[in-house]
Amino acid sequence: MSLMKPNIKILVSIILALLITFSSAFSSAFAAAPQETPLNENNLETLYVNGAQKTSDGVKFDLGKYDGYIHLLSKDMIKVSVLPKGTAETDSPAIAKKDWKAPEFSTKENQNVYSLKTTDITVDISEKPFGVKILDKYGKVINEDYSKNGSSVGYENGKPYFFKKTDSSENFYGFGEQTGSTLNKRGKSMGMWNSDSYGYNNSTKYVYTTIPFFIGLKNGNAYGILFDNPYHSYYNMANESNDYYYIYADGGPLTYYFMNGPSISHVLDQYTELTGKINLPPEWALGLQQSAWAYTPEQLVNVTQTYRNKGIPLDTMNFDIDYMNGYRMFTFNDAYKQAFDTVKSTPGMHTVVINDPGIKQDTNYSVFNEGTANDYWVKNADGTPYIGPVWAGDSAFPNFLSSNVRNWWSSNIATSLLNEGVDGIWNDMNEPAVFNDDQGLGHTLPSDSYGVDDQGNKVLAPAFHNMYGGLEDEASYNAWTTPGSNNSNKRPFVLSRDMYAGTQRYAAVWTGDSLSDWEHLQMSIPMNTNIGLSGQAFVGNDIGGFGNEATPELFARWIETGAFLPFSRIHYDQWSDRNYHQEPWSFGPEVESISKKYIDLRYQLLPYLYNAFHEASVNGTPVEQPLVYQFQKDPGTYNIDDQYMFGDSLMIAPVVTQGATSRSVYLPKGATWINYWDQKEYTGGQTITVDAPLDYMPIFVKKDSIIPTREVQQYTGQDKLTNLTLDTYLNHDASYSFYEDDGSTLNHNKGQYNVTDLNVSKKGNHIEFSQDKKVQKYDSALQSYTLKLHNAQDPKKVKAANTTYKKAGSLDDLSKQENGYYFDSNSGVLYVKIPVNEKGKVFIR
Repeated sequence: MSLMKPNIKILVSIILALLITFSSAFSSAFAAAPQETPLNENNLETLYVNGAQKTSDGVKFDLGKYDGYIHLLSKDMIKVSVLPKGTAETDSPAIAKKDWKAPEFSTKENQNVYSLKTTDITVDISEKPFGVKILDKYGKVINEDYSKNGSSVGYENGKPYFFKKTDSSENFYGFGEQTGSTLNKRGKSMGMWNSDSYGYNNSTKYVYTTIPFFIGLKNGNAYGILFDNPYHSYYNMANESNDYYYIYADGGPLTYYFMNGPSISHVLDQYTELTGKINLPPEWALGLQQSAWAYTPEQLVNVTQTYRNKGIPLDTMNFDIDYMNGYRMFTFNDAYKQAFDTVKSTPGMHTVVINDPGIKQDTNYSVFNEGTANDYWVKNADGTPYIGPVWAGDSAFPNFLSSNVRNWWSSNIATSLLNEGVDGIWNDMNEPAVFNDDQGLGHTLPSDSYGVDDQGNKVLAPAFHNMYGGLEDEASYNAWTTPGSNNSNKRPFVLSRDMYAGTQRYAAVWTGDSLSDWEHLQMSIPMNTNIGLSGQAFVGNDIGGFGNEATPELFARWIETGAFLPFSRIHYDQWSDRNYHQEPWSFGPEVESISKKYIDLRYQLLPYLYNAFHEASVNGTPVEQPLVYQFQKDPGTYNIDDQYMFGDSLMIAPVVTQGATSRSVYLPKGATWINYWDQKEYTGGQTITVDAPLDYMPIFVKKDSIIPTREVQQYTGQDKLTNLTLDTYLNHDASYSFYEDDGSTLNHNKGQYNVTDLNVSKKGNHIEFSQDKKVQKYDSALQSYTLKLHNAQDPKKVKAANTTYKKAGSLDDLSKQENGYYFDSNSGVLYVKIPVNEKGKVFIR
């Protein structure tokens, strides 16, 4: 229960009531759209090369009042900068890797073209006028500048810009968090300015997170561009013309990174090497999470217990802003603290608590006093702390540009929350959002307010606005290892509404305050997959929608999809209607049964999901992938925005249309597909119609796949993994590299993990199973595999070296044997139990 002063509470209540009342119609005005400054295409400047100087990693050009740089970071990635003369090159917080070793390259200057050549690409720089063209190793143009009114690159009244050629065959993906029902952003005009956008819709231009990175796909070959500029930026992707696209910002540097594919996966691997891979999350964070705005202390306890009583798996309860004393950060209301302790005492339950950056202006509040005494706040133009209204009333805002401030923030989280048993931090309102719309300040910090960086430079709000939340996320992540923390070897979990490029190193993201309607369910798929193509693999949405109220049908369809999200959390607004509830059992027995079915399936797939996250941490691979990620040579996948791959082998085709009991499913070329539910087989390259009653979501498995699964638990870690089921769909040869560690500590960073390569292949009249224990540095509890072969036959013999496996009478009997097999003639599934320490191949005849 809130302890705000009555007048503040009444004011906040009135504001909230208005927001809820006007819902989505009001939402577009709730977060005031930023003022846009169009690029004057008649005022572009033409740059000429006056001289060139070869450097250790590229070339520096004299462009008159500018310096131009081409840096070769690797054999297929370059950095391009055009900066005012004498300006030092700097990196934004997006850039994680700065110590690149330049590849071998040659240079040549001929007929006003300066060329740099590596083994993989050639960079041709036109000197009169200045422009950049990148070619592949075969001399084919990958990407090149476009001359618009005699200019391709420069500054227009302080706005950095560049134009690029395109044609109708090129498609565009990524761009971080963008609304709209389509995956492919060709023909779109987009902006990036982190905005508190409650109830956004398909046409909302500005939402919460800025990732200025995109992937171009032309003739089946991919490249990527990161425009490393944190200012308000704009992306006109062949919206004006089919011949070109252009990008610009309101200020800041003209710096971008270009990376060649030609595969999308290679582009993302390079991009996440540049900006950082995600860190492996704790396994509990991959389980289901439950949340609501305005849960009472009693509800937090009762909802937790009801999950356990009903046997529906759950790992985490989220505590929204009500848990604090008057919305003061780093405090607990007594009643909520008691509920927190009760939830934590429930076996297997974890807790995540919300944090906002606004610190209540209150001289009886130690956090505010500390920040004031140490000069930690964002300031007005006159040097006084900026004070603006948020949930706590008038509040100050930390200057996260300062490492001292970030360290202070980390310390507060560690001592006040983590050391008290909190498992994860949920950052909200960090665009940053400020309730100052009536002052014409655009729902955020004033444009003339400023922070001070570690070098003592004043940085105006427009220059750090898009980075603010990401800097807070960094401080939150570092709380686990800050001095005074009792959690230094635990894996952090930070969830954020707001981030910039590179913040995937610190936090997961959810797509903010969506609404309970079919538009938002459909839109969530292209939003998530484009975020995944922007280097952020840990993404999810509020299952069921946050605002308004879901119908039973909508919630059933949403939980089916939500069970197959990287981040899976039910979260809703209970503040506006205390009688509305959005837990799985809230919509009647049928929806409860559907919910349990799909949540159970998520928990069964946790080994597969955890390995998908490991892959993301190594290669930048999205967990939730658009079909084009794996099938970029198949044009049939280029515009699919209502299907996705969940990991490498499972294709999910949710029902996102009200009243639908069937849907069409596109099966990409280059694979054979198995219906997960009835085992029917289909050739790729066709569209089929699938019946989909309310309890049925179409799922297809790519043939020649191994999917590791386990028994369903009520929470992650309930039981040690002793038997790993290898769900195998075999055509010719299926393989899987299984990664395992303790799922909770940072010991994997010290090498304490296992990697086992598993292979199942058909050879003549038999099937062979083999394993290669490549890394064995973790003390695993795993004792056996159960090889589960679909569409199999009853074997004549199963043998490993001199050991003949005995046939079991049932699956239950098989589970009691050290080794053996069981054939289910009704389903055509063969189960072979294999000890983990089996040294030789297993032959199935």
